[in-house]
Amino acid sequence: MPTDESKAVSRPAPAPSSGALLLCRAAPDAVTPLATLLRQRMLLTEAGEWSLLVPEDTPWLRAGEPVDRVLTGWATALAVGSAWPVLALWWDADRAGFTLVAGFRRPVGYVWLADGTPAGETEAMHTFAARLGLDPVLDMQVLDRLTTPDPAADAGARLRGLTAVLTRAGLELPEEFAPGEPAERLCEVAGAGACVRHVEGVGGGGAEEGLPRAHRVALAEVAVGLPVAGWGVRRRSAGWVALGVLLMVHGALELSYETVFPRD
Repeated sequence: MPTDESKAVSRPAPAPSSGALLLCRAAPDAVTPLATLLRQRMLLTEAGEWSLLVPEDTPWLRAGEPVDRVLTGWATALAVGSAWPVLALWWDADRAGFTLVAGFRRPVGYVWLADGTPAGETEAMHTFAARLGLDPVLDMQVLDRLTTPDPAADAGARLRGLTAVLTRAGLELPEEFAPGEPAERLCEVAGAGACVRHVEGVGGGGAEEGLPRAHRVALAEVAVGLPVAGWGVRRRSAGWVALGVLLMVHGALELSYETVFPRD
């Protein structure tokens, strides 16, 4: 007969807590068309002068990819086709961090261990502030504190400290919305807003059936370009990133053209 100790040993361990969100410095109307190209189910809501995107699923767990890589790919896809920056916040059982993507510039990011220990480069935080036009004195004082040891601040507290600084740049997260909490909780809070939108990714579940050939080709370019660009980001290969971006931008432009000037 198994003992209580053996039962405890055989009990499956809880799944790692992970989550992510995207912040786009643009209105929801501008973000929605590009967000659909990610082919993910997301909640989209206004966050002051920004837009907040919360994944309704955790595809990084299914694909076996680290959450930071998945979010960097998404942020890159959103930013290359727009004139506004995209900030990805992510966390799992071991680490948390952010990635800022603005146009064709190289992404910049920072990482903390789960207990809040800084594990990034201080210079990255200065680049982050400069690209978002934050105050080089007042805001940088707060950001610098996020890169120094603090036993009272875990990774979640670091992320919340980061978003607190962004309130000076027009960010207003929904009430009770706290980066670092489980994905289910974030969806619950974000979905309770009056102006929330449910973004459905194009190209999934047979959605391409019946579309004109030009639409199908454009969707294929976007679908291929995203992983190519993501692969290039991971390998730090400018050539592969440029190829992926070219495919995505060309496909996105073709989709936009077909929407405004449909072929007979």
